[in-house]
Amino acid sequence: MGPTKYYLAVSIAGLPYKMLNHPCAHVYISRKINRNSSSTYPYQKLKMSSASHEASVFQNPRFVVKNILAGRQSEGDGAVVRRSIGRPELKYLDPFLILDEFYVSAPAGFPDHPHRGFETVTYMLQGAFTHQDFAGHEGTIRAGDVQWMTAGRGIIHSEMPAGEGLQTGLQLWINLSSKDKMVEPNYQELLSNDIKRAGIDGVQVKIIAGESMGVKSPVYTRTPTMFLDFTLQSKAEVHQKIPESWNAFVYIIEGEGVFGSLNSSPVPAHHVLVLSPGDGLSVWNKSSKALRFALIGGEPLNEPVARYGPFVMNTEEEIDQTIQDYQHCENGFEMAKFWKSQ
Repeated sequence: MGPTKYYLAVSIAGLPYKMLNHPCAHVYISRKINRNSSSTYPYQKLKMSSASHEASVFQNPRFVVKNILAGRQSEGDGAVVRRSIGRPELKYLDPFLILDEFYVSAPAGFPDHPHRGFETVTYMLQGAFTHQDFAGHEGTIRAGDVQWMTAGRGIIHSEMPAGEGLQTGLQLWINLSSKDKMVEPNYQELLSNDIKRAGIDGVQVKIIAGESMGVKSPVYTRTPTMFLDFTLQSKAEVHQKIPESWNAFVYIIEGEGVFGSLNSSPVPAHHVLVLSPGDGLSVWNKSSKALRFALIGGEPLNEPVARYGPFVMNTEEEIDQTIQDYQHCENGFEMAKFWKSQ
């Protein structure tokens, strides 16, 4: 692995750091001690049957089986995140590796760092972020925009605030199956006005991936995934189908809501709710303020997971090979040799 040097750590994925010097790029990667871990856009108005307003409309309704407050921690270079998935209480929810709600003000951010073996979904809630990578891709996403990045066989990029003040958003890491881990990197970017929407009776939904109220997102997901951003006005309710074989969870962005059972206690913002198996979820907003939450689900891969900071593969041997590829700018990292973000 070559000589080891020590630097003030730039955190990636909240791991303990012993910094490895990267000989051919202006980037450093951390070595973890234990690497394993098992808008104004018009809304489409839709008709809904009266049965959808009943307390239970599913044969096998989903309920909340785990409720975790997303804790604050430092990430990147001076950034702060609320991590819900990828923390000790919820290390992995197949296929989801990490969910962060990030808070960043310049000059803090996420400078040059690598990825291999999974996808990242960045959804801006406030402000703007600029992305650059070693393949020459550059772009800025603003509030309501989405970037769906497939790291595949390898990418080195930076994610930095593009304006003054506080920039906030969600970033989700989605694992890739063994057959897709070494695909070529790819981007899907959706401006807010291009994201499909639907709404009825005090409920509005942005369909980032998957389907809701008969409206489908155009986003292609290598790992089958749904990502829905719901807003419920006071006293509104929604009943959303979810494929029974998928794992699913809720992240509450604003307000408080009742999830799964009409008689359960309201849950406030910044909590992640892991859902039981079932064919759908019911949600009620009993409060006087709007409720906003993300409902995210995905088909589990049921494959072994080897993790090492920003690299996610299936075996320790693949992780070792990835580190070697990264250090020597090979097998997907060739363009890292002379690249540095501007």
